Amino acid sequence: MNLLVDTNRYCDFCKGDADAVNAFQKARNIYIPLVVLAELRAGFLCGTLSRRNEKTLTLFLNSERVQILVPDENSTHHYARVFAQLRLLGRPIPTNDIWIAALAIQHDLILYSRDKHFDLLPQVARV
Repeated sequence: MNLLVDTNRYCDFCKGDADAVNAFQKARNIYIPLVVLAELRAGFLCGTLSRRNEKTLTLFLNSERVQILVPDENSTHHYARVFAQLRLLGRPIPTNDIWIAALAIQHDLILYSRDKHFDLLPQVARV
């Protein structure tokens, strides 16, 4: 299984949450969207353990199974379709989460997130 990891599940993993640790261990590959990386680092800078959290993240990113996933021009088409779908539903979600959903769809990845608003997108495979 190839996982696309949301910010909340990376944090769960770092806290030793059994479900998150199990999912990360079972994953063949783990993908971190660029926007998740930005969210994590923003959170680090606003906290008191910035250096420790950055060191932990760097070790995680250096794993052979972990890759940073960067949106490209094709991603914008997936983003636009998700945005339009949510607009028709009258159920907007955070912009970064639209990018995450778009990347999951584009790369046929399983999204690992606790955010319930992804349930609005049946085309996004979820753990």
